[in-house]
Amino acid sequence: MARISCDLRFLLIPAAFMFIYIQMRLFQTQSQYADRLSSAIESENHCTSQMRGLIDEVSIKQSRIVALEDMKNRQDEELVQLKDLIQTFEKKGIAKLTQGGQMPVAAVVIMACSRADYLERTVKSVLTYQTPVASKYPLFISQDGSDQAVKSKSLSYNQLTYMQHLDFEPVVTERPGELTAYYKIARHYKWALDQLFYKHKFSRVIILEDDMEIAPDFFDYFEAAASLMDRDKTIMAASSWNDNGQKQFVHDPYALYRSDFFPGLGWMLKRSTWDELSPKWPKAYWDDWLRLKENHKGRQFIRPEVCRTYNFGEHGSSLGQFFSQYLEPIKLNDVTVSVSVFFTPFCCITSFHWFPISFIKVDWKAKDLGYLTEGNYTKYFSGLVRQARPIQGSDLVLKAQNIKDDVRIRYKDQVEFERIAGEFGIFEEWKDGVPRTAYKGVVVFRIQTTRRVFLVGPDSVMQLGIRNS
Repeated sequence: MARISCDLRFLLIPAAFMFIYIQMRLFQTQSQYADRLSSAIESENHCTSQMRGLIDEVSIKQSRIVALEDMKNRQDEELVQLKDLIQTFEKKGIAKLTQGGQMPVAAVVIMACSRADYLERTVKSVLTYQTPVASKYPLFISQDGSDQAVKSKSLSYNQLTYMQHLDFEPVVTERPGELTAYYKIARHYKWALDQLFYKHKFSRVIILEDDMEIAPDFFDYFEAAASLMDRDKTIMAASSWNDNGQKQFVHDPYALYRSDFFPGLGWMLKRSTWDELSPKWPKAYWDDWLRLKENHKGRQFIRPEVCRTYNFGEHGSSLGQFFSQYLEPIKLNDVTVSVSVFFTPFCCITSFHWFPISFIKVDWKAKDLGYLTEGNYTKYFSGLVRQARPIQGSDLVLKAQNIKDDVRIRYKDQVEFERIAGEFGIFEEWKDGVPRTAYKGVVVFRIQTTRRVFLVGPDSVMQLGIRNS
């Protein structure tokens, strides 16, 4: 019995050590958990602090958003009021310009942006000849953007109506390196023409740019062209411009031509044509787009031999391209005839006084333009080309100068045309397979004042019935 009691004591000693060890491990584990719990509480407190900071920041931003929304709502209300005010002024302006019940021939719009000095020169030129016919040709300025000098200059004229195109949509070019200006110009043109055709209900619009002067018979010319366009649906537009209208290449202020090439630079469009063009208006390069054959649908353009607009815009979106060579030497029609008449006073029958009188030589109202209609023009023009003497070979300029009659020169392709055009100094450029000013592949210009030179393309022979000489 004593022996069993001694064995139990020996067993209690390891049990005591085991109990102490377990207690130490438990204490160590509790310490670790306590440290982790303390760290977790600290992290929670930090997260709570950050959350509160974020909540405060969000609250501040929400307050700013609410304030901005209130500001936007006020600005929207002010914009609506301004639009209503502008519409009221425009209606009053249109009513004033069209008073008397006379229907306008066409609205005239000057497209402007940021060249106040150019705009002033253009408006001065236009008003010189528009004022006597203001009821026939209501005048507008359409400004793209918010240049204050242009806006102030535009609003200083009581004789015209001001429109402003504000476009804040960012421009995304289709190809890298393109100028965004051409995209903005295309947007502006569409907006302005939509305004004039659809809002103001004009049947025709004459488009000018803010770097143009006009000829004395500019409005008479377009009135005659309007009548012609009403008669002939195959005329897509009428232009006052000739790309080869430099002083050395023109002579006859009466001469008009049909062309497959859109001239631009002072042109008139009908609403029915705009109905077709507006929905598919391009994002940029609208003038090149208008020169595509797919948009013509077999229609053509009327252009003069002697320009009725002069482009003085050396500085602009095109960066002065072609200015010194092709634009600066353009001949603006200024042909007048000075006639002297005498007056004899009743009191003295032996004395009289001479009074010089100047008037415009081109009387468009008395001019029969029937030869320009589709049914007549091909016959008329092919007759002119057939009567010209054919020349070929080298030294074409010298040969043409030594012949007293009109001459015609064949070219087989674009490369040969560009070479011949370069020799004479006319425009060498093509668009969509059509040389500038061409009618059925034929480009015509003057040499040594009166004689015509016809550059005849490979397809012209068949289209115009010209014998292959």
